[in-house]
Amino acid sequence: MKLKRAGVATKLLVLVLLAAVAIALLSTQAKLNAAQADREALSRQVQEQREANAALQDGIDHSGDPEYLADIARSRLGLVEPGEIVFEDSSK
Repeated sequence: MKLKRAGVATKLLVLVLLAAVAIALLSTQAKLNAAQADREALSRQVQEQREANAALQDGIDHSGDPEYLADIARSRLGLVEPGEIVFEDSSK
């Protein structure tokens, strides 16, 4: 049995197909890298939101605690109790 050699047109067609496959593979790899970066960013956002939710839940859980409310009044509102003296660091 005698094998025929591929012609120039056949070799050119195979070369073009290989180039197309290589380009498609590189494009797919770039899309995959972008998708992984998006996934990591979304994972960070989910973690930040979970932490925010936990802080809010802590606030809800301690909403009736007088010490917790006093701490919030001091830290966020700058309020003080009668007779209390506040020292501020002026070096900052």
